[in-house]
Amino acid sequence: MSTTDLAPQDTNRTERRSADRQRVTFPRVVHMEWIKLRSLRSTTLTLAITVALLIGFGLLFSSVVGSGEGPDQEDFSDPTSITLGGVMLAALATAVLGVLMSAGEYATGTIRATLAAVPSRLPVLWGKVVVFAAVSFVLMFIAALGAFLLGQSVLSSRDMDTAALSDPGVFRAVIGAAVYLTGAGLIGLAVGALLRNTAGAITLVVGALFVVPGLIQLLPSSWNDAIGPYLPSNAANAFMAVQTESGSLSSGSGLAVFAVYIVVLLAGAAVLLKRRDA
Repeated sequence: MSTTDLAPQDTNRTERRSADRQRVTFPRVVHMEWIKLRSLRSTTLTLAITVALLIGFGLLFSSVVGSGEGPDQEDFSDPTSITLGGVMLAALATAVLGVLMSAGEYATGTIRATLAAVPSRLPVLWGKVVVFAAVSFVLMFIAALGAFLLGQSVLSSRDMDTAALSDPGVFRAVIGAAVYLTGAGLIGLAVGALLRNTAGAITLVVGALFVVPGLIQLLPSSWNDAIGPYLPSNAANAFMAVQTESGSLSSGSGLAVFAVYIVVLLAGAAVLLKRRDA
């Protein structure tokens, strides 16, 4: 067989290999989103702030309670909740980071290049979700575990009651803290994709997660009892708490309700991403 007979076949193979290298696949989209996440200085700074809030406030609360200068000890019968006291502030940081990861691209206009590279669009959203969820959960679990262990060490050094990871509900609470922090970020990511406006999305997420639960308490008790447990932050508290409070959801129900918020918001973001122009 002559070389001229092989030439077309070699050319076709080369073209197929080139097409395979250029083909948009979900792993490549995930890798693209990973590059975006780690290349932004604001992302690294926000994650560092989140870890600092989680561990720092856990140590602060443990030190204040152990020093006897804070409120009476009987008000803090759960040592786990003391050491995880920085979760709510840390959730604010992860929620903002989630908003920036989605709405930030619309603010800078880079979303046009992203969607031009991935015409089917939805892999972009799911890629952001996968990257954010993986990075956030791993980092937040390590931070929550560190806050718990360091805080319990402080309490132990001051002859206070302590908890161990093997105690009933304690390890679940530590994992629950990481789940809540990751979920708050995914809610922020979804709302950012829905509104496409950074300031508006941050305002809405902060209001829903941190302001509304306080306002609900001003309503009549019957309304508060009916609505309050199903708010995102209160549902998250249900699966982060070692001791279930009266009127709150069970840990499994709280996790289910919190997951429903995330799924519904991400589904809405996916629908609008397909229907609206960049």
